[in-house]
Parts: sequence; structure tokens; C-alpha cells
Amino acid sequence: MTSLPPLRTGQARSEFGHVRPLDNVEIPFAIIEGPEPGPCLLITAGVHGSEYCSIEVAVRLMRTPPEQIKGTLLVLPILNVQGFRRRSIYVMPEDGKNLNRMFPGNPAGTTSERLAHWLVTNVYPLADAYADLHGGDLDEALAPFTIFPRSCEKSKALAVAFGLPTAVAAGSGGYTIDAAYRGGVPSILPEVSGNGLWGEDTVAQMMAGVERVMQHLGMTTSEVEPAPQDVPNIVTMWVPSAPCTGLWYAGKELSAPVTKGELLGEIRSVFGAVMEGVYSENDGFILYQLTSLSVNEGEALLGVGTPLPV
Repeated sequence: MTSLPPLRTGQARSEFGHVRPLDNVEIPFAIIEGPEPGPCLLITAGVHGSEYCSIEVAVRLMRTPPEQIKGTLLVLPILNVQGFRRRSIYVMPEDGKNLNRMFPGNPAGTTSERLAHWLVTNVYPLADAYADLHGGDLDEALAPFTIFPRSCEKSKALAVAFGLPTAVAAGSGGYTIDAAYRGGVPSILPEVSGNGLWGEDTVAQMMAGVERVMQHLGMTTSEVEPAPQDVPNIVTMWVPSAPCTGLWYAGKELSAPVTKGELLGEIRSVFGAVMEGVYSENDGFILYQLTSLSVNEGEALLGVGTPLPV
């Protein structure tokens, strides 16, 4: 099929299948409709095909019993199917582009641009809220955080409900949640785990966050695990890119505090010469960083979170 089935039939059901938004792309889906009307929560994962913790969470959400929810849960567990199969880092193998930089897309563009356009025009309008699950790709370690569009209070409330220790207020375009927010859908992007790893502890942490969001939306009255804090640390994030190609040596551990002007790491040649030093533009702490020894010019090196004034 080239479009999703109706989401609201008035009948409790679990429906599974594949949708073919493009000739060369086929995506699995699940529709879980509860016996009572309510909001539609869209869950996506696998935008980056090797972020396995988030994909496993989405797969488990597909098994949600309909009688446990009100409204509809729409799950697209692996958007970048070829990236998942090939264990690709960041990009869609079909065109070598990062899907999470292509929004709102282009109907006449390359595969990732057309897929982004399909999501924006055919899927996002079906949702009342959206969580795009991520999990730290094969070459990045991270401390758990949730990104939300900075100008959207409803998205911020979703991030608070999700319950991770840090929430990042983001303002740039090109991302899944930015495009959804601009279309009127409150949206968040949680990040849990890292380096493509997944286990029962990290899957449980992300599952609990989704359950808290569903409770926040009034989709479930079941008991959920409370968040470890009432309000997360709200931050902005600065992400420096590699000024050259070489070997990356991080100088800080995850969550370590940093000060403006402090050396965060170095790019060296294979002979050990320092080619470039990377210095912090802000006070804050390390939210995530590249764990690969290899780095190419223009690639993201790390993220520094800087708390916003309360």
C-alpha cells in the first residue's frame, strides 16, 4: 500500500503492515487503536538505522494491547530500513544523506528528501503529538536527553513528561521534530543509550518515558514509573564540527563540566601532531561526543549543554 490505513475506526484493534511511500522504500507500521476515542501519538524510530535502543523500544510498543490505551498509537519503527540492514551510521544508503537534516523535504529531491516530504505531508497531520526516538549511533556516546522545539510550550511539556534528566531547547531547522512543530504537532526527540548499544536497562528507561508521555496525553490511566526528577535541566546545546580530517581525541568524559575557552579535545595526524584544538564556546557540560578515532572534516564532535536561566 502507498498510504497508511485509517487511524480512527471506532473499533479496538492492532493492525500491522508495510507502507510504500516511495517506489524504493517500504516501511513497517503498527496501528494500535483503543476502545475509546483519544489523541493519536506518533512514534518513529530508525531515522538513523543503527540506533538500536530506540528501534527496540518502538518494536515493543507495537505489541501494546489496544484495551490499555485511549486513542491511537501509530508506530513506524524503522524509517531508514536500508540503513538498519546495512548498519549505516547517520545516512540513508540510497542517497548518502542524513534524513534528520532533510525536513521538510522535497517531493522532487533524492530519496531522503522525498521521504521527509512524505512524512510531513502524509503522516504528521494525522498526529496530535509526536516522539521521534533516537539512541546514539554507532560512533557516539551520550548522557540521556530529550530535544524539543524551543518555541513550543506543548513540546516542552512533553519533554518534561518524558522524564529524562536533561531537555534541550533547539531552534534550528531540518529536523523531524522542527517540521512537525511547524505543522502544529507538539514534538520531542529523546536520546537514550549510545554507540548503537541496547539492553534491558536503556530500553526500560525509554519505554518508561513513552508511557509517561501517554499518561500526560490522557491515553492511559495505568500506573507509570515516575520520572526521577520533577523538572529536567533545560539547556541549549552547542555542537562544534570537525575543522579538519584526522584522529579525534576527546579531552572530557560524558557529563563533565566545561568552561568557556576550555580545551575539549584535539584532532591529530596519524603521526601524533596536533592539527586542531577544539575549545568550548560556552560554560556547560558534555551531553554527547564522538567515540570514533576517525573523524572527517565537518562531522559533529560533541555537544555542550548550557543551562537556560529559569
